Amino acid sequence: MAATFDEEPDHGLRDEAVRRAWADRLRDWLPEDSGDVLDLGCGTGSLALLAAGRGHRVTGVDLSPNMLERARAKLASYDAEFLVGDVREPPVGGRKFDVVLARHVLWMMPDPEATLRDWCALLRPGGRLILIEGVWGTESPAGLPMSRLVAALTPLAFHIHTERLSGDAELWGRRVEDERYAVVGTLPRTPARHAEIVDVHLMLRHGDAVLLSRRTGTGHADGLLHLPSGHVEPGEDVRTAMIREAHEELGIDLTPADLRAELVLQHRGPGETPRTGWFFSARYGAGGTPRNTEPDKCAELSWHPLSALPHDMVAYCHVALTAYHSGEHFALHWQSDEEGVAYDDGGTGTGAEPLAAARTGGIHHVELWVPDLEAAQAAWGWLLEELGHLPYQSWAHGRSWRRDGAYVVLEQSPALRSGGHDRRRPGLNHLAFHVRGRAELDRLVAAAPGHGWSLLYPDRHPHAGGEDQYAAYLEDAWGYEVELVAE
Repeated sequence: MAATFDEEPDHGLRDEAVRRAWADRLRDWLPEDSGDVLDLGCGTGSLALLAAGRGHRVTGVDLSPNMLERARAKLASYDAEFLVGDVREPPVGGRKFDVVLARHVLWMMPDPEATLRDWCALLRPGGRLILIEGVWGTESPAGLPMSRLVAALTPLAFHIHTERLSGDAELWGRRVEDERYAVVGTLPRTPARHAEIVDVHLMLRHGDAVLLSRRTGTGHADGLLHLPSGHVEPGEDVRTAMIREAHEELGIDLTPADLRAELVLQHRGPGETPRTGWFFSARYGAGGTPRNTEPDKCAELSWHPLSALPHDMVAYCHVALTAYHSGEHFALHWQSDEEGVAYDDGGTGTGAEPLAAARTGGIHHVELWVPDLEAAQAAWGWLLEELGHLPYQSWAHGRSWRRDGAYVVLEQSPALRSGGHDRRRPGLNHLAFHVRGRAELDRLVAAAPGHGWSLLYPDRHPHAGGEDQYAAYLEDAWGYEVELVAE
């Protein structure tokens, strides 16, 4: 059985030798100048009395009114205050302290790491966190290993000091064999700026499908589908990080020209700190054929349509792809601690909050009525998907492709009247699209005849629109014209 602290002879520091041993330790851990000390889980005020004896102003917090009455009696002649409350949310208002002191308290918290972050927020710049913890008992050990506490404190503290306390019998009034220690963490004097993990995600697209990997052996979200992804490393920009991750996970060698930034999503997972994700798209075939180059972390690679994503996905990833498919570029996804990492259809964390500016006045969609939907789909579907549009809607008489907040519709309507399209008559003359660079435009022009397009004004190509413009004018089988303009 693990020992309880009521059985410990030092619990109230009643023995003079024990009290003197703790006073010596606190002399080293506490600041030399008098300050404000918050004693969490203070009990009857034994450590608070030692801190007050060194000239510090003490505030004690405990759930037991009876213990606090004894603490008030002990420190009646000192500048001390004792409050009934939960140590996870001490009832101190917005006050800040020079020291937060806790003895054998943190190990009882449901989430010690989160509690530690909250306690650090109670400190002034340069403040100290003094934690006395341990792991005791043999058959059913209880407590908090020092390694876990130090790992949790490392990102928060400027300096960490540790001391093993098990070997000092005077502290405990007897010899102890289990692990007992103190950790003193000092915060930076200048408050740390808010920092977040930045991760990158690759949406490798093959028509309407996107490539997903099934996580395994990572210790987080294993068994769920997610995009190939990773963290930005020190010194990297997000695009360089994406190129590196694509090579490491898929064995493909992308270039900056292969990538397009599609979505920035700030996300907080359940029980996690916020992070910002950059989502890039690339066309299948760019950089080579993808393969699973990290089988220890990825159980399989599989293609899935954006319009019908599977549910066994990481919620963060599912929400991002849904936002991308609906034309969003900037969004928030904030999950509560009670939600799961996996996507839960219909759950509270299944949607993103768009952050883009209002679209009033922007193009919603362009609709073309065509005499032959199947043939038009072959020509226009190829071109629109090459230009980065995603298959969006499908119904008996029509199809649509979406890019950003607008989409293009092809429809063979039952109400279609006879007579062909003539771009020289009043009405639609042509649609014009941006193309990234001259090389990309030349590639599309070379491939266009195989997909039902012919080049207009070939004698003046690629300057049919003027010497200062590099563009191509294409016409489909029904006389619809498209202009492609190289950036």
